[in-house]
Amino acid sequence: DPDMPFVPSIPEDQFILVEEGDPTVIPCRTSDPSAQVTLINSLDKAVHAFYDSKQGFIGNFPAGSYTCKTMVERVEFKSDEFFIYILRATSQLPVEIEALKTVYKAGETIVVTCVVFDNEVVNLQWNYPGKVKEKGLIKLDDIKVPSQKLVYTLTIPEASVKDTGDYECTARHATKEVKENKKVVITVHDKGFVHLEPQFSLLEAVNLHEVKNFVVDVQ
Repeated sequence: DPDMPFVPSIPEDQFILVEEGDPTVIPCRTSDPSAQVTLINSLDKAVHAFYDSKQGFIGNFPAGSYTCKTMVERVEFKSDEFFIYILRATSQLPVEIEALKTVYKAGETIVVTCVVFDNEVVNLQWNYPGKVKEKGLIKLDDIKVPSQKLVYTLTIPEASVKDTGDYECTARHATKEVKENKKVVITVHDKGFVHLEPQFSLLEAVNLHEVKNFVVDVQ
């Protein structure tokens, strides 16, 4: 089609997510297989890469925006703009789970944090006693400085005894068959308590001038 040399792209094709170091495709395809196509970066400079009219430009490209252009009967046509985003991803999944404390009183707020290091392409799921009732708020913080880490925070407001149990986060690599899970046990008591164990009897005798120690274990 001389009036439409580039096959129209859908919005999903214009935003390209690629793992660090992996090749990718900039999918500016032509309706004429013999068309001469040039790849241009955001600085309006030509980028040299292998071109396949059925796929587009193939190669390792830096993050940024790219446009393809071609000439049809001395008229220049440009493709849609494509945006490449580089994501940090390692083959391993370092994961840590943290809880400010593991024993709570009813009515307090439970906070558990799961941290994934050096990865941006991760799916994370929580399993905990209140999940069935959709009790809990999940927040994600994507921290890049000084190093990459994803911080998932699970908050359970107004905890009850029923919230006692295992709190587990499972991280799965989005493109590789790698997963890692961590668990912490949380206990919620109906009310606060103090347990005393005196190491002496109800009635004790002491001799004159004798030093007597009274020991109590407190939990």
